[in-house]
Amino acid sequence: MVSTTFASSAKLTLASLAVISMAIACASFQAPEIKGIKAWINNEPLTIEELRGNVVLVDFWTYSCVNCIRTFPALKQWHAKYADDGLVIIGVHSPEFEFEKDYDNVLKATQDNGITWPVAQDNDFETWDNYSNRFWPAKYLIDKDGLVQYTHFGEGAYDETEKQIRDLLIDAGASLSDTPLVPIGNQQVDQSFFDAGRASVTRELYAGFVLAELGEYVRQEDFFKNTGSVVEMKSGGDFKPGVIYFDGQWVAWPEHTSHGRDTTGYEDALSLIYSARSLNVVLSSDSGEPYNVRIKVNGEFLTEENKGADVTISANGESLLNVNEPRMYSVIEDQAYTKDNLLTMSSNSDDFSVFAFTFGAYEKGP
Repeated sequence: MVSTTFASSAKLTLASLAVISMAIACASFQAPEIKGIKAWINNEPLTIEELRGNVVLVDFWTYSCVNCIRTFPALKQWHAKYADDGLVIIGVHSPEFEFEKDYDNVLKATQDNGITWPVAQDNDFETWDNYSNRFWPAKYLIDKDGLVQYTHFGEGAYDETEKQIRDLLIDAGASLSDTPLVPIGNQQVDQSFFDAGRASVTRELYAGFVLAELGEYVRQEDFFKNTGSVVEMKSGGDFKPGVIYFDGQWVAWPEHTSHGRDTTGYEDALSLIYSARSLNVVLSSDSGEPYNVRIKVNGEFLTEENKGADVTISANGESLLNVNEPRMYSVIEDQAYTKDNLLTMSSNSDDFSVFAFTFGAYEKGP
């Protein structure tokens, strides 16, 4: 995922790089210092200077980022295997959305995801800028002398990254004879994706009016009129793939779009056509009160066969997503990759707030 921070146009870069894995064997350079941190989680404040002698992995992430979430299993393995040998992982949390600046939200995300290494809350992007970073996730591997020896942007390359970690630990004096290199491997793309022929995965979609206009994620003219106020919108039903459409009353904000009224019969909806095996959405509640979102694909409720981990099937067969905190929700995990599906989401609550959609074609997971 490329940074989409609204305050700086320099961070608005090519969205096509969001899921590309890039390992760069760079010429070594002095590791920039960690600075401007609002709070630390799991540790007292740390500096690169005081960690000389250790191998340090600086990992830039943000908790609603699906690409970051997909890297957690590898990070957990490295922390468990190598912390006693001198590896220090520092998760620099640089927020994409405003709600990700909240300490309690970040703390809960670290706990829910089983993150036990130090986390630095980089709300003002001071450490991000110090590293001239542009991506989530991004990894900077620093040797015992405080030099960055290896960088990786995006998912994947886990075995190569671990090999680099081991080489630097051995150079720092660690004995890893009792800790063999066991390949983790990358997440595997589902075979159905290849069988589909000329297949593609829907791009990441943003629902706030700033990026919706830049990326043409929303193309309804009414969406961009009177932003910040309730607007009646009609899609017309002529849906293009990879575009978000709104019907009913909605309010467009810089980062997200909110339902514009309370209803009783799910009268208002957002729709999009997607191609993927899995679908995730970042949601929050304007008031903080929980609410339900009704989910349909191709006019039908989800089932146990294709629902995501956060969806429940009610007694009367409705597929419902209960939104009780600001985060990424797993909506669909289908049995196979499928093309050109029509997703419809609706809620009776005016707290319904949507930020972004992400999609995947891996065998399992988001």
